[in-house]
Parts: sequence; structure tokens; C-alpha cells
Amino acid sequence: MPNMSLEKIKMPEQAPDIRNANFKEVTLGYTPEMAMEEAQRCINCKKPFCVEGCPVNVAIPEFISYVKDGEFEKAYKTITATNALPAVCGRVCPQETQCEGLCVRGKKGMPVGIGYLERFVADWYIENGSSEPFEFKSNGHKVAVVGSGPSGLICAADLAKRNYEVTIFEAFHTTGGVLIYGIPEFRLPKRIVQVEIDKLIKLGVKIQTNMVIGKVFSVDDLFADGFEAVFIGSGAGLPTFMKIPGENLNGVYSANEYLTRINLMKSYDASYDTPIMKSTSVAVVGGGNVAMDAARCAKRLGAEKVYIVYRRSEAEMPARVEEVHHAKDEGIIFRLLTAPVRIIGDDKGQVTGMECVEMELGEPDSSGRRRPITKEGSNYILDVDTAIIAIGTSPNPLIKSTTPGLETNKWGCIVANETTGLTSREGVFAGGDAVTGAATVILAMGAGKNAAVAIDEYIQSKTKK
Repeated sequence: MPNMSLEKIKMPEQAPDIRNANFKEVTLGYTPEMAMEEAQRCINCKKPFCVEGCPVNVAIPEFISYVKDGEFEKAYKTITATNALPAVCGRVCPQETQCEGLCVRGKKGMPVGIGYLERFVADWYIENGSSEPFEFKSNGHKVAVVGSGPSGLICAADLAKRNYEVTIFEAFHTTGGVLIYGIPEFRLPKRIVQVEIDKLIKLGVKIQTNMVIGKVFSVDDLFADGFEAVFIGSGAGLPTFMKIPGENLNGVYSANEYLTRINLMKSYDASYDTPIMKSTSVAVVGGGNVAMDAARCAKRLGAEKVYIVYRRSEAEMPARVEEVHHAKDEGIIFRLLTAPVRIIGDDKGQVTGMECVEMELGEPDSSGRRRPITKEGSNYILDVDTAIIAIGTSPNPLIKSTTPGLETNKWGCIVANETTGLTSREGVFAGGDAVTGAATVILAMGAGKNAAVAIDEYIQSKTKK
């Protein structure tokens, strides 16, 4: 019998006053019984709009149908036919604006918990699934993938399954890109990412770390080494600042640096020697997921007060509703309709405060969100000793400056065909944040998937000539 409850099965999670002092995963996952009960809420629509909302077109009704029947391994194989990172996507994808946003059940009540079910299936398989042997047989063609974030991992996996000799070149000493350095342990445990990377290695993909393309060698060097195509999935790791007075003071971080020190370099673990501010009061400027991550990390590192300073209202916040909810529960203080105008420091160059102004919303701007307007005379000082700037990132300019003929736009993003990822350079494809600027994991994966198809077609067409 279908479960016609208007509410999805609630995901168990750590209590807020416990989790805001540790880096263990906040949400604890469904039990098999919970997953099967939630799966019963799917009414198996004749026209599955949920699939249309998924950037990698997972066969959602089919995998949920298997979950209903307790056929979890079949559910996993259905998902991974199009999505190679289900344990990751089940945790960090914005399902509420994609698959679940189009779920018919969401018109009267809550949508089916597609993300929760995807995570359950992936986690179940990690613990219980039987790994199928994969025999790699090279087709004689080599492809280089620059960057080991979500777009690069998916592109490499799909090409390896087509028997290409794929080598990933990663700038950091650890594989995983933004999944490792950008997303905190309490949202995405690194053991989960490592499981996905290990699966990639089993497909025959080679990984070289500490390889900064543009410094160690160039895209042209890759072609000279026999690679027939190059996929650039190097992400967007160059932070944007506000260009206000005081941003050069001690105690001012980009969110990128702050999260990298915590996530990749484990500054929260006393056994690691990574320095980070021992803050008492922190202001995080921005309203996206990165801002929420930075604020929640600051709280876990012991800050007594952590503020989100955002110039629009909560309705305009780009962060996931779930992340905002978790941040509030954990004691993060939201200063909405507020913008910083300068950061204040003492005679030692250390942050002591942030001067802010109140805002009000005017007419919508080009993004469709209402434009914030300053309230004259509303200036006040927020007492903080640390400021974290989380207002966006752009691609690192190294690849652009060392790759002749590679077209980029005014934001430094690589110009690439939306469907194929083909750039202005023959044989060079790109996708993910390097093309779009900072976006979602699943959109980057979709770009990597599309590029793999296009690279295969490109190399095979050359071979036939």
C-alpha cells in the first residue's frame, strides 16, 4: 500500500547542542525500515518530472521502486547507471530545487525524500554490496583530466568505462577537489569521498597529485605527452573580496582558505599542525552554502558568537534551506539586511570589529533578487575578532594565462559549449565551476558526464579519418 502521508520520514540527526561542538556527521541516515516506508510515498507517476529535474537523469522512480521492495543492491545499480557518486549527491545536492522540487507529492505536502533515499542506498551498498570485478582493456587512447573535483571524477569514470587510459592531474596532495577542501566533515565525511575515489582507481584511472597545471606543466605539454584530449575541471578556487577598508587585517580570511585549513589540513584536530585563529566572535559575510559551512565550522572551533552577515533577506539566500535550518539550530546568529562597509583593527593590525549598515530591498536586479539599498545613517559596529568573506569565487587564472587560444569570459571562466564542454582550443574540453563559476556538485557532475560523451565522439571521429 502506498504511504500517503504528507510528510517525509524525518532523518535522524545529532542534537544541535551536541553537534555544534564536534565535526561528526550531523544527519545519521535512514534505517532500512525508514527507507522502505519513505519509498512507499512515491506514486510512480506516468510522467516522472523528478527525472527531468536531475542533471544526470537518474532513473528515480525505478530505484525507489526497488527500495520499496527491499532490493537495495538493484536500487544502487539503477542509480549508478547514470550517477557515479550517489553517496556524495545524497548528502550535498540541492534536491529541493531539482528532483524533489518537481515531485508531484510536493504539491500537497512534502516531496518524496529522494535525496535521503539515494544516500541510504549508497551507504547500504558501501557496507553490504558486492563489488563487481572490472577488467580494464585499453582502447589505445589517452585522455588527461585536470582537477579531481566532481566534474573531473565523473568525466574520468565515464571515459574509463569506455576503456580510455585516463590520468587525473590534481593540484593538491589529496584527491577530491572541493569535495575534500570545501565541504566540512559534518556534511560530507571524507571516508565517503575516498570510497568513490577508490572505485575510480579500480576502473583503471591513474591519479597524479601535486600537479598544478600552468606551473608544473601546461595543457600543451599534456598533448606533447601523447594525450589526445584534455578535460579541464579545475574548479573555481580564487576567492572574491569586497574591496572595503580593513580586508588586509590579521583575522580576515577568505572562506576558501578558512575551509581548506579545516577540511583538507584538519586544523580542528589537535594532532595536526595547521594554524588557525582561536576566535571568540566571528562574522561570516555571505548567504550561500559556503557561508553556512564557514559559520558552522567557526562555532565548532569554539567561537562564542558567530554571525552570518547578509545584505538581503532570508528569502533571497542562495544557501540550501536545510543548511540554514541547521545553522540556526546550532546557534548561528543571522544579521540579515546588513552589509559591511569596513573592517576595524587595533594598532597591532588585528581585527576588533566590523562596521555595518542596514539595508532595505528595492526592485529586482539581473539575478531576479530584489536589490539591496543602504539605509542612510544606519551604521553600527559589530564586535568581532575574525571576519570570513564568503561572497564567491572564480577560476584560478593559471590555466588561462598558460594556454594560448583558450577563450575565457570577463569573470575568468572558460568559455565552453554548454552541451559538449568543447572550448576554443581543439581537443580541450571543460566543465564544472571552471566554466560556470561556483555552482553545485551535481551540475558539475552533469558537465563532466556530457564532456565524456563528447570526448569519446571527438577521438573516435579522428580515428576514423
